[in-house]
Amino acid sequence: MRVTPGASRDAVRVADGAVQLHVTAPPADGAANEAVLRLLAAALDRPRRDLTLLRGATGRVKLVGIAPER
Repeated sequence: MRVTPGASRDAVRVADGAVQLHVTAPPADGAANEAVLRLLAAALDRPRRDLTLLRGATGRVKLVGIAPER
């Protein structure tokens, strides 16, 4: 997925087969990464604890792991 930190509002979109997330959090001290995981968890109706950032902690392209439902 591609992330845009510092956006005017939080949003999740799918465009051209790719997930795009816009978060208001700044890209500093991991704030944007945490905002991405919270936003994605809400969009998927899953608890935040089920999502893990696997790759892309310092970049705009991120890979997130989602734990299987119990």
